[in-house]
Amino acid sequence: MDTKVALVTGASSGIGEATARKLKELGYTVYGAARRVERMQQLAGAGIRTLAMDVTNDASMQAGAV
Repeated sequence: MDTKVALVTGASSGIGEATARKLKELGYTVYGAARRVERMQQLAGAGIRTLAMDVTNDASMQAGAV
């Protein structure tokens, strides 16, 4: 069985949030990343795994990818 996994940046609002929700609906294991994790509580409640990540900071991206 193939596991479909997606990492969506900017998942705390707008297009990123909508993309994370749609991918979850399509059966993906979704990791939603954003600088403000507290804004992703509803995503977490929907089964999306949330993580803090600032894509303008290399150390933050590396920490999120581990």
